[in-house]
Amino acid sequence: MLILAKSALALMVSFIITVVFGIILLPLLKKLKARQTVSIFLSNIHKKKQGVPTMGGLIFIIPTIISTIILLLLNKIEFSSNLFLILFIFLSYALLGFIDDMIKIKRQNNIGLTEIQKLIGQIIIAILFFIIFINTGHDTILEIHTLGIKLNMGWFYGLFILFMLVASSNAVNITDGLDGLAGSLSAIAFLAFGIISFGTTWITGSEDIGIFCFILVGSLLGFLIYNTYPAKVIMGDTGSLALGATLAVIAILTSHEITLVVVAGVFVIETLTCIIQMIAGRYFGKKIFLMAPLHHHFEKLGWHEVNIVKLFLVFGIFFSVAGVVFSVWI
Repeated sequence: MLILAKSALALMVSFIITVVFGIILLPLLKKLKARQTVSIFLSNIHKKKQGVPTMGGLIFIIPTIISTIILLLLNKIEFSSNLFLILFIFLSYALLGFIDDMIKIKRQNNIGLTEIQKLIGQIIIAILFFIIFINTGHDTILEIHTLGIKLNMGWFYGLFILFMLVASSNAVNITDGLDGLAGSLSAIAFLAFGIISFGTTWITGSEDIGIFCFILVGSLLGFLIYNTYPAKVIMGDTGSLALGATLAVIAILTSHEITLVVVAGVFVIETLTCIIQMIAGRYFGKKIFLMAPLHHHFEKLGWHEVNIVKLFLVFGIFFSVAGVVFSVWI
């Protein structure tokens, strides 16, 4: 019961700090003219989003760090190498996204870092992570506990980590296209990984990893007050890249890399629709979807974005529950 009380405290503290911080930061973003520029491909359906403040990821990133520090000072959680690795990825990808958003704001369009520039940044962060990962006593074994599979990948595990970080961060980034969609799906996914972390008792600081997940859930719930339809602020790449990469690193540290594919099922589907659309267009000259990713396809069909978000949340909850069952109970 103590761990549940700590988790509830973590969620409550981060939620309150985020709500208050949002009240302070939102006017500042408006004053700095940190405005969203809608893509020309979406100008007809997202006209109202033009000029909405962006870089809103700061609203939950900074309170998450503050809440973590408060709980560390209160001795409610312990600082471990695993918690350091999570914070390193969380802040590194947030910084990368922040640079991307700043370039978009300066240019007053939706073109920030090039794909190559962003990939180089992600590779550098992944290499630094892998170096720290290896030097803090972690092994390079891919283990699927439920299926009894154990595979020593050696240095290939570094490439696997790079793929996970890049794929997960970009998947959340792709999904961040409707008010409240990426934030609410991420909150559900981190809630699932919080529960999963409590079950990985053989991992150093597993309870602290779980509590960090609850801290982030509380921050995301606070952020959603400002981000649900009609959104007063957009999380931007600052938030989406940080969330996706952090999901990946928690899956890596808890040895639930494959479980991530289940828990992040909606993010995976959104990414696959983009890949399918690209392949179909480039090699067959056809469009499978009216527009990719999938949430835009539903918009083109005439669905209101609130109804699309509701539908995706139902599947997000289903996939997260399935991930918990797969990794903890079975």
